[in-house]
Amino acid sequence: MELQQMRYVVAVAETNSFTRAAERCLVVQSALSHQVARLERELGARLFERTSRRVQLTPAGEAFLPAARQCLDAAERAAAEVAAAVGEVRGRLAVGLIPTVAAVDIPSTLRDYRRQYPQVRISLRVGSSDDLIEHVKQGALDVAFLGLPTTAHPQGVAARELARGRLVAVVAPDHPLAEESVVSLRRLSTETFVDFPAGTAGRIQSDQAFAAAGLDREVAFEVTNADFLARLVGQDLGVAMLPAAYAPQLTGVTTIEVTDAPARVEYVIWSRFSHTPAATAFLAALDITAQDQRDS
Repeated sequence: MELQQMRYVVAVAETNSFTRAAERCLVVQSALSHQVARLERELGARLFERTSRRVQLTPAGEAFLPAARQCLDAAERAAAEVAAAVGEVRGRLAVGLIPTVAAVDIPSTLRDYRRQYPQVRISLRVGSSDDLIEHVKQGALDVAFLGLPTTAHPQGVAARELARGRLVAVVAPDHPLAEESVVSLRRLSTETFVDFPAGTAGRIQSDQAFAAAGLDREVAFEVTNADFLARLVGQDLGVAMLPAAYAPQLTGVTTIEVTDAPARVEYVIWSRFSHTPAATAFLAALDITAQDQRDS
């Protein structure tokens, strides 16, 4: 069993096509198919069901795929560790973030990092804070940026607090509240809201604030994307509450200070157990030293 054969299997599984897998792996299709067939003979089981219309993993293929990915990750990490020992940072850096991260300018940070470490392959995933924490725990992400209510703290991962800030109200420019300089939660509770899905960290901070004030509110629209949330608000379909540091990035809406607004905390998190050289270098770019990474 060879690493290249595992790469071919992963590529076929991810593209559902021998042709596209061969293009991704920069090899002719016949060579890729031959190596997959050779691996199947060695394993004594078919990994794919092939028809004229599609390619699908068999139960044996489903069982083989996670282990193959782990082997490839381990091999890549081994090569990265050797390179780091001679002063070269390479390998993979997987970064996650919430849509409303504001404490760090992610695009410029990634730009500077790539210029300094061009051998590192960077991937980016946007998600909810809860999902990002789980992905870091599982090793699918190396580093993630998230926001939580002040009543919560990232569990099971190493974390560094980046910033704290209050939420502001976001309304359409022609909304009656747009002329106000400040507004209270009680006044906002009479409005229809656009918000993140119930149970997510981006929603909980607002839900807790209204509940603590003994207020009910109607959330008519639940969205996962902050930009789309702002588009709905801009069309006067509802009002929203977003972090004050993030709101200035939005267009077509008006922001208003909330007298009794909830707050959120932004964190950067990483694994408590292991760091690739690429992740160590990225955290160092955020002024988190190797010692800090071990002590967190």
